[in-house]
Amino acid sequence: MTHPFTEEHDTFRKTIRRFVEKELAPHALEWDQAGLFPRELFRKCGELGLFGIHHDPKYGGSGLDYWFVTVFAEELARSDNAGVSMALMVQGQMATPIINDVGTEEQKREFLAPALAGEKIAALGMSEPGAGSDLANLRTTARRDGDDYVINGSKMWITNGTRADFLVLAVRTGGPGAAGISLVTFPTDVKGFSVSKKLDKVGHRSSDTAILFFEDCRIPARYVLGRENDGFFHIMNSFQGERLVTGINAVAMMQRMLEEAIRYGREREAFGKRIIEYQVWRHRFAEHLTSVAAARQLTYHTVELFQRKRRPLREISMVKLYTADLAQRVAYDCQQFYGGMGYIEETNIARAWRDVRMLTIGGGTSEMMKEIIAQTAGM
Repeated sequence: MTHPFTEEHDTFRKTIRRFVEKELAPHALEWDQAGLFPRELFRKCGELGLFGIHHDPKYGGSGLDYWFVTVFAEELARSDNAGVSMALMVQGQMATPIINDVGTEEQKREFLAPALAGEKIAALGMSEPGAGSDLANLRTTARRDGDDYVINGSKMWITNGTRADFLVLAVRTGGPGAAGISLVTFPTDVKGFSVSKKLDKVGHRSSDTAILFFEDCRIPARYVLGRENDGFFHIMNSFQGERLVTGINAVAMMQRMLEEAIRYGREREAFGKRIIEYQVWRHRFAEHLTSVAAARQLTYHTVELFQRKRRPLREISMVKLYTADLAQRVAYDCQQFYGGMGYIEETNIARAWRDVRMLTIGGGTSEMMKEIIAQTAGM
């Protein structure tokens, strides 16, 4: 594959790297320990145009190609804080693209534009206590009442959920199964909405993840995204971008873990020589560097297909499966290499080890990715 990045991409990378290394990385441990990062960070990212990279310029986006999104996701890995990375990617690459693609003029001006500017925080309200991978059986209902919908139910695992100004919310407007699901834009200042609980997660600790509750919440029917009962189709399309950008970020995280471990191995000595000189570790890292290079090529190939609007379901599922599973092995070995220091929260590798565990679960489990790959291969 030829080098996918132009001079403009490289200039953009330098800008993001400066921002990440100055504004994010120095606070990685502090924000994890606090369980949250400052809301002001959304506004700073909005001012830099980091949420609207691939969005319509009419509403504050930049209308750039997906390689700019790739640069953004890669550089976020330098924050050494997966929770911050996830929260920012939810804002720009998971919750808002649906509005950009199928929202009305009113929805774009009320929700999309302020989200891209970092003035409003967005969240994606899909999963429920009883419907994670099985979203076709979600139970949160939206009953039509005149010109309004009345919403009842709950959502779980919602990133940015405790402080979101609005949700892109999946609700049941019709009968059972996928055919009865719609998407709506939902302002969180509506009467009857509440944050039931902030979840205490193993990793991604600086991003707020919540259980949300809806009791007779009334929103105007004009907040439906696309057509009523067509929501599941839009959800499946949305998942493709979510899974791809997660894979891009995972590859960059693995590269960073390996580079930091090798650097540490050049400095640390045991039994009279640097620990990187022991063959068992030199060969282990050689294997991982090779696997990460392969993961990057698979990911870049899929980005190119996605850039051409091909919506490559099988390839994106492969990216999600391969990068998520590989990240478990890379993080485990890098942490082992650090010895006791790898088990201390103050070290980046300790936090990365617990953070990557989410990759095989969130945004579609590895088991679901295997099923999609099998189905698209005619098995």
